[in-house]
Amino acid sequence: MKKKTMVLVAHNGKKKDMVDWAKFNKGTLQKFEIYSTKATGERIIKDVGLPVNLLLSGPLGGDSQVGAMIAEKTADLIIFFWDPLSSHPHDVDIKAVLRLAVLHDIPIACNRSTADFLISSPLLKKEQS
Repeated sequence: MKKKTMVLVAHNGKKKDMVDWAKFNKGTLQKFEIYSTKATGERIIKDVGLPVNLLLSGPLGGDSQVGAMIAEKTADLIIFFWDPLSSHPHDVDIKAVLRLAVLHDIPIACNRSTADFLISSPLLKKEQS
């Protein structure tokens, strides 16, 4: 069976949260093909020891690459720990990722609690249609 694809993204103020979440869920995450924006992915590789396919940095096009993965249906789920208390020069790209995930019915979690619910769902084990 082909591995499902998970995309991990975290803003600077949320990278530690993402690393902590990935460490806690390492056994589950090993079952996925993981893609991540550059800085987040590098932290996961270094601190968690998971293999990660690196995209560009979010502000340099990585968020747009995630959006393209959603639109092309190559992402099965997205974990995007974005920081609602910080302004981001690429805010338009962030909103585009959220909009595309909803539009294309791709599960997206924006905080640890939702991410935990998502990856523990029995629906995640179902074959893709």
